[in-house]
Amino acid sequence: MDHITFLVAVVIVTALAFDFTNGFHDTANAMATSIATGALTPRTAVLVSGILNIVGAFLSTEVAKTISGGIVDDTLVTPGMIFAELVGAILWNLLTWLVGLPSSSSHALFGGLIGAVWVGAGSHGVHFDKVAEKVLIPAVASPIVAGAAALLATYLAYRLTDRARKKSVTKGFRIGQIASASLVSLAHGTNDAQKTMGVITLTLISAGSLGHDAGPPLWVIASAGLAIGLGTYLGGWRIIRTMGKGLTEIQSPQGFAAETASTTVILTSAHLGFALSTTQVASGSILGAGLGRRLAEVRWGVAGRMVIAWMVTLPAAALVGGVSASVVKSGGDIGAAVVALVGAALAGGIVLLSRRNPVDAKNVNDAHEVTIRTEPPAKIGTAA
Repeated sequence: MDHITFLVAVVIVTALAFDFTNGFHDTANAMATSIATGALTPRTAVLVSGILNIVGAFLSTEVAKTISGGIVDDTLVTPGMIFAELVGAILWNLLTWLVGLPSSSSHALFGGLIGAVWVGAGSHGVHFDKVAEKVLIPAVASPIVAGAAALLATYLAYRLTDRARKKSVTKGFRIGQIASASLVSLAHGTNDAQKTMGVITLTLISAGSLGHDAGPPLWVIASAGLAIGLGTYLGGWRIIRTMGKGLTEIQSPQGFAAETASTTVILTSAHLGFALSTTQVASGSILGAGLGRRLAEVRWGVAGRMVIAWMVTLPAAALVGGVSASVVKSGGDIGAAVVALVGAALAGGIVLLSRRNPVDAKNVNDAHEVTIRTEPPAKIGTAA
């Protein structure tokens, strides 16, 4: 702990802030379908999800090791680079949350790291073979695998219960959804909380507080788990609305199938050390569940916007991370302060803009798209 400077402390706090945004950005992955079908009330759903995210953070550290010593050369990384990475990832999380797009917090983090290290240390500081193996290939394969599994599970669920009473089927699958959604939350904590653990561990390695190839200390695991749990409890209602109502009208058998498929894919990847996007997995599962029910409507326009966001996330975050790293590299502590102030101003502006059209636990199921007002709503008694 003697090597922890002021900049390292700032980076750790910023990493936990990212973890917090990751939590509320990704609450929808576990709970959107359960909220949409009425299996859980919104507030109960985010409370259960938050607690299980914290528990999941303690189950594995394989993904954390992939980030701290896999996709970049940890001997070339500096705390300033990591700070630049995190600023880009946080801003992307907030921007996509504002418009209700379930983009990948993971890819925002990876993109920011790649861009910052590339600018700060050169292209040789990035292990592009590991990026392809551990990030890009899982990014393409995981939603396809999850979608196919959810499609098959949905088809079988409706075939097996075809002659049963609809009310009994709905009640039974809603009970099942409580268990399956809880497992997704546990899996999310196992996968996503580790990404922040990996970033903090990488920071400590770069500062000389930990040896190379070290795993995350217990205090890092606990703080990352708590941060993502608190963020999850806050509830990313805008994205919950998109995933629960935007892609397709979800019934309880579909929700159960989607959540079970997501859990299987996420836990398998966490065991193998693949730092995949739980958002992409959950979205693929919901699409598969929509396709698996006969006559179900799938809103391909919403799905198309999501895919575009997935494609843009990594390069966009890399660009912001690279620019931020350039400022920090040339300006030192002053450059870091400038990046922090600009990032805080942009984040504050996004939060203020979101208040023009709030989405919360009371109206999360009211409509299936999030719109952003450019002007405050007219007061009662005035012209629109």
